[in-house]
Amino acid sequence: MSYPYQIKSLEQYHADYKRSVDDPAAFWSAIAEHFTWKKKWETTLNWNFTEPRVEWFKGAKLNITENCLDRHLEKSGDMPAMIWEPNDPDEHHRILTYRRLYEKVCQFSHVLKNNGVKKGDRVCIYMGMIPELAVAVLACARVGAIHSVVFGGFSAQSIADRLYDAQAEFIVTCDGAYRGQKDIPLKSVIDDALIGNRIVKRVIVATRTRTPVSMIKGRDVWWEEEINKVETMGLHDFPAEEMDADDPLFILYTSGSTGKPKGVVHTCAGYMLFTNYTFVNVFQYEPGDIFFCTADIGWITGHSYIIYGPLSAGATSLMFEGVPTYPDASRFWKIIDKFKVNILYTAPTAIRSLMGFGLGPVHGHDLSSLKVLGTVGEPINEEAWHWYDEHIGKKRCPIVDTWWQTETGGILISNIAGITPSKPSYATLPMPGVQPILVDESGKEIEGNSVSGNLCIKAPWPSTIKTTYGDHERCRTNYFATYPNLYFTGDGALRDENGFYRITGRVDDVLNVSGHRIGTAEVENAINMHASVVESAVVGYPHDIKGQGIYAFVIYQGSHAQNTHGTADLIRKDIHQTVTRIIGAIAKPDKIQFVSGLPKTRSGKIMRRILRKIAEGETENLGDTSTLLDPGVVEEIKNGKL
Repeated sequence: MSYPYQIKSLEQYHADYKRSVDDPAAFWSAIAEHFTWKKKWETTLNWNFTEPRVEWFKGAKLNITENCLDRHLEKSGDMPAMIWEPNDPDEHHRILTYRRLYEKVCQFSHVLKNNGVKKGDRVCIYMGMIPELAVAVLACARVGAIHSVVFGGFSAQSIADRLYDAQAEFIVTCDGAYRGQKDIPLKSVIDDALIGNRIVKRVIVATRTRTPVSMIKGRDVWWEEEINKVETMGLHDFPAEEMDADDPLFILYTSGSTGKPKGVVHTCAGYMLFTNYTFVNVFQYEPGDIFFCTADIGWITGHSYIIYGPLSAGATSLMFEGVPTYPDASRFWKIIDKFKVNILYTAPTAIRSLMGFGLGPVHGHDLSSLKVLGTVGEPINEEAWHWYDEHIGKKRCPIVDTWWQTETGGILISNIAGITPSKPSYATLPMPGVQPILVDESGKEIEGNSVSGNLCIKAPWPSTIKTTYGDHERCRTNYFATYPNLYFTGDGALRDENGFYRITGRVDDVLNVSGHRIGTAEVENAINMHASVVESAVVGYPHDIKGQGIYAFVIYQGSHAQNTHGTADLIRKDIHQTVTRIIGAIAKPDKIQFVSGLPKTRSGKIMRRILRKIAEGETENLGDTSTLLDPGVVEEIKNGKL
């Protein structure tokens, strides 16, 4: 098995890029010929960024799981599709061949159908990182249901909000999950999320931790018992539902600059094509390579580069249940040694965290199988890049620094391993079909090199966001209204003298914490739910491990937070607890500073620019404060900085 569309030289990259921009329809049509279709397309691309409307492969019929499973069975049925490494290194790993994964997906497709799931239904999946999670995702796609995976760290309130927004009638979950030293009681979180819910009809519960759970008659069923029913009935294959190219495949909720999470929708055909194309090219995947993406499937990276990209390419994808520091900081290196991993794709946060343990955990593990290293989630700083290069790649593995978003579905800007140049902390060049530009605040394009501005994309790529679920206007205003006829990424970037792009961070009110986007408004809303909080403002600040930390300025009722150190610490713990209950532990502020007021304009707008500078340690050049309602509050905040 080879990939006819794999880029093999710098000259080919430039030629392919030019073709993809000059005639995107012809370029992507040629690549689409290498996939399995129930019916071919009538037109390759129709688009209008004003509405916005982007249609790829209009008229085509397909099912993405036939491309991820069925088409590999004849030649690669006995090849490992997924290798699963459990949280506890003493528990045995599992290997699912393409044939075994196909059988499991067909079985669970029958389970879904038996429980009333049909094409177009929304299924919320809230599970730990076990193979059954991948099976559930693929089974939803096979029956034509829209899956919405929620990360296992989110709170009951966050799940309830997502269930309501998607109007999901079905949930797939586990009794519990393991993550490092923690046991996470997933089913009881779901039970809390379902208090007052009148929409959910069925909850399917897989066994993992054997945590005692409450099973409600008529609503809750055990995964294993449902599988037994299918086996007893002798049901094996499950014909894949015929889907339109533009039918929704999944909803994935991401934080926005307002407090309400937004459901990003990706559709079947374009998303399949682009995740496959970027996977094969960016990582220079060769048949038989072991690809280890350390992300959680609850995030877009797990969707695109643990499940759909690798499996559609007939690759072997390694899925890990645990965390890089459990039972100690050598875990990643042990996994690489154990399975002879060829490609490692992880987050700068994980790299910085592991750097902190020194080289002891790295020593004694054979990393010679590695050919390519990758980073995702946030720009990687130079120090971490060099550590990764020297101590993990041994200076012989190209590092691909990939930039993309939940909304883009796949990698938009990245060097291609060993083919295009790399530069520490730079994503470098766009993928074929991706047309980035920099604009100033008024939307005017900034030409030339050695410049910086707001990063936009001026034409669609195959996995462009389709809509935000149930609210297309929100999709338009968030991504396509800021600058006419452009997709606005929300990121700032600079373009160096070679035309390489470096992402400089969010320019809107969204934080990037450990590679996960969290809206400042979402965190503020949660803090303000605390009974004694009057008001709060949240900004990001540089954090050694996470990249960006969360700094909260809080006005506390009666201002007795200042009275004693003990009281202040106790109140901080209460606020942490409140945020954890409402969003999840991932959104807990790293620093909480109690203040008597916030810097506001006379119209009541909080000047976050000033708070951001103070949080970053800049106390002198705060800009013009004369327009503030009470300029004196800035001095107080500066003096109280944590």
